Amino acid sequence: MLERKIIYRTFERVFCFLILLQLSGCVNGRNFDALESSCETQLKANTTYAQLKELYKGETLQIQEDLVIEGYINSSDSTGNFFGVLYFQNNPDNPTDALFIEIDVRDSHLFYELGDKVLIKLKGLYLGYTRGNYKLGGVFTSFGSTSVGRLPYNAVFQHVLISCDSKNSITPTLTSIPELKEEMINTLIRFENMEFSLEELGKPYAEKEEETERILLDCDDNELIMLNSGYSDFRADLIPVLGGSITGVLTKEGEDYKLIVRDLSDIDFTQDKCEDLIDEFTSNQLFFSELADPENNVGARFMELYNSSTEPLSLKGWQILRYTNANTEVSSSIDLSGYTIDGESTLVISPNAEIFEQVYGFSPDIAVGTNSPADSNGDDNLQLVDPFGIVIDVFGIPGEDGSGTNHEFEDGKAIRRPEVNEGASEFQFSQWEIYNDTGEAGTLNQPQLAPDDFTPGIR
Repeated sequence: MLERKIIYRTFERVFCFLILLQLSGCVNGRNFDALESSCETQLKANTTYAQLKELYKGETLQIQEDLVIEGYINSSDSTGNFFGVLYFQNNPDNPTDALFIEIDVRDSHLFYELGDKVLIKLKGLYLGYTRGNYKLGGVFTSFGSTSVGRLPYNAVFQHVLISCDSKNSITPTLTSIPELKEEMINTLIRFENMEFSLEELGKPYAEKEEETERILLDCDDNELIMLNSGYSDFRADLIPVLGGSITGVLTKEGEDYKLIVRDLSDIDFTQDKCEDLIDEFTSNQLFFSELADPENNVGARFMELYNSSTEPLSLKGWQILRYTNANTEVSSSIDLSGYTIDGESTLVISPNAEIFEQVYGFSPDIAVGTNSPADSNGDDNLQLVDPFGIVIDVFGIPGEDGSGTNHEFEDGKAIRRPEVNEGASEFQFSQWEIYNDTGEAGTLNQPQLAPDDFTPGIR
């Protein structure tokens, strides 16, 4: 049985005089020397992390079997960035699994040091699963619902025992943001060539008494959340402006991976920052080539873009804006980020992909929703905007209802003339053939029927 004694800061003022007589001073902060303790020689692990997790069937449960797992401590509350929790992994190097246990012990680093091998007696503990994480601990009941809470102080030392095996050095797993995977959750990992987002510079690591998220970036602009406690010793230190390596325990909340450092020595941001990655491009050779509002089927509406260049174009940061009727404010938009349009090729966008495929016989390149720019009824105005906020192409005149004008394609279509190879930042009627149900202002009074009167995907 592990027995350790500690004088907590909450009792320091009471016992300070007595300590002075013996040790000539009081201790402030969390950095006490580790206390002498006994260790466990007989207990052996008899189950694995995977087998333990298999016990969970969707509800918090109390473990009834005499099971024991072993692990290596990879977290520390020495600076207050961790609180009431111990993280441990199944190997000191190249771990394949890890867990954590909630405990009602302050300054637990004085009992359980980094690298300690621990044996955890599972019988009587509770196992739960919350927001992508399995966890162990005591029981917490609220409004009839049972969940895992902190294991009471005295019970901690009955369940979490230190092995007499020699202390181990925990080697963080070197990885990258795109390589993160479930097996790494709760393990100690390390990233290189990282930096903080520009929006974080000049800010402290955490707001006072608030759990605070800060955004880390790699050189490819992949993001990772750094989670900091508003009670940590370093919470008021400013975010570093340089870049480098960072080590921490990986956690996950829902779909978001998050990193928690033990102290500032886990952050070595003394190197030059990443060179700016240019991954946003503009071109005046991208433009609207066909807009469709079939008289016989509103579900078959679509819009088509064309890239007249011979080179592919990344559409990161590009947007299509819709100004409904006479509105001067944007009514809806489409973010084209994540798509690329090949050279001398089209990009077809549909507000109803299922009907589009039924009518035209193939799937659109992009499926969006109703009331989007691709769902115009023919009297709206559209803009194609590049990543730098420049209007590259326009159909219609924002602020002017298209009804009865030379930019109305209600029950018809607007198709770009074949000789046009560049976008126009102001609407030019001469570049278009426009069909509708009125024939006003030089347009053609010829309602169009899907699919025969339309050519999506063909320039």
